[in-house]
Amino acid sequence: MDPTQLEAVFDQQSATYDQQWARLAAFRDGIHLLLGALFGRLPPHARVLVVGAGTGAEIHALATRFPGWTFTAVEPSSGMVAAARQRAQLHGYADRCSFHTGYLDTLPDTGAFDCATALLVSQFILDAGERTAFFRGIAHRLQDGGILASSDLASDVTADGYKSLLDVWLQTMAGADVPADRLRKMQEAYARDVAILPPREVASLMAAGGFSQPVQFFQAGLIHAWYCHRPCPPTSSCCVA
Repeated sequence: MDPTQLEAVFDQQSATYDQQWARLAAFRDGIHLLLGALFGRLPPHARVLVVGAGTGAEIHALATRFPGWTFTAVEPSSGMVAAARQRAQLHGYADRCSFHTGYLDTLPDTGAFDCATALLVSQFILDAGERTAFFRGIAHRLQDGGILASSDLASDVTADGYKSLLDVWLQTMAGADVPADRLRKMQEAYARDVAILPPREVASLMAAGGFSQPVQFFQAGLIHAWYCHRPCPPTSSCCVA
């Protein structure tokens, strides 16, 4: 699926996206809980880059926990940006947010960020070189020692147990009242439009993009999440969490 088609899909889903996946909130909340601890040592006025911000769920989790932080949301779907902006306005932290409708490479330079998130984003980049470049673009936007938290669907699709794991995953989706025809389309999309790689390969792409060796800090079903740092120069005394 090309980027324009993907944007159209998310535009169509934006108005009901959060309600549709409400029954699977435990996955999202688990990552957000750990993000709070992972980023907890950052400065009181940290600047956060949120790549693929969607409806602003991680911004909400972090903005309510860290009232001095500011957020830059990057999201190509205008519908998702509208939903994220509305959420921020509803909960009173819109003045700490800026919203960029587009991709990371079109974001104006506003200085280095303390940390970044890219949750369930890079999996849609099918070419390994482009996926590495995506992570390199994030690393370029971070200050020395800055932290990236990234999650993706990941698994060894050639392993004997993958089909069984995929069946469990799809049954989990079915528990969220996803219609049967959409489950079938999801399964087809996983094979065609999502770069589901073994976790070690995803971590290698992140490292090749200019980060320290990623550390996996979360797994639930097919979802894996890692954190890593933009390395400090040898002569620098910058601190990392």
